Amino acid sequence: MIVRPHKHWIIRLFVWHGSVLEKIYSRLLLNLALSISVIFFLPWYEALGIKLTMAPFSILGVAIAIFLGFRNSACYARFNEARLLWGQLAITARSLLREVKSLPAAQSEEINYFVNLQVAFCNCLRLTLRKQPVEDALRPWLRGDELAWVAASHAPCNRILLLMGNWLSKQRMNGTISDVLWRSLDNHLNEHSAVAGGCERITSTPLPFAYTLILHRTVYMFCIMLPFALVQDVHYMTPFLSVFISYTFIALDSLAEELEDPFGMEDNDLALNAICNTIERDLRDMNDEDDIPEKMKPNRHYQLS
Repeated sequence: MIVRPHKHWIIRLFVWHGSVLEKIYSRLLLNLALSISVIFFLPWYEALGIKLTMAPFSILGVAIAIFLGFRNSACYARFNEARLLWGQLAITARSLLREVKSLPAAQSEEINYFVNLQVAFCNCLRLTLRKQPVEDALRPWLRGDELAWVAASHAPCNRILLLMGNWLSKQRMNGTISDVLWRSLDNHLNEHSAVAGGCERITSTPLPFAYTLILHRTVYMFCIMLPFALVQDVHYMTPFLSVFISYTFIALDSLAEELEDPFGMEDNDLALNAICNTIERDLRDMNDEDDIPEKMKPNRHYQLS
């Protein structure tokens, strides 16, 4: 995720990091080269008696813009839902620890163990969504036997939830947790599971491929044919106008691809590392621990991972 301070509008015109220009500039250069070549071959092009006008491109451009808008809205809805799910996870984790801290007979070492399980769950969900290995990353928060048991599963988050549930069950058997409090704590674990399931649904259900493909093909065919329609009317301004219009359509297409998978590592994806860091800081502060991790900050390119 890009976290930039507010700058003057002129400065924003020249922003590079965080824009989709990093991904599409080579495609725009190809469009520029095509536009320049069209100018040089204009006499031969006119001799063929073929003349393209801007009328069909105007109609097609409006249609493409509408469909790109629908697609971007659908992709942003996925991004927004993912952010709401992770926000709910942060709220649920705080509520769960608050109720665990209220247990009169629970020892501090046991609560520290439970906090580590909560932190491990958040980071395990992050790693699973990004399809990264979990064993080495979870080593600071899980015991050796537990780590091997969790890493051996195809759904490691579920096994961490089982560990959390087992800990609560032991407290209940010891008489530390009443039946009323047990129901509330169990509901919090169910909310953890619901958040994980919602995130897995987003990452495993992309937008229909045929819908994305037809827009992708139409955008690029439009950008390829555009210089041939512009050249007879604007001549030497063809490269400028063609690249500018192509930038608008290709950038929207590329941005939708990023937002479609909000859990990735691209510039405009969710900052899951920072969210996990915030959750851990909050939990350890609630537990009155001294060793609280430093707050994650954007790098020199204003990127928060």
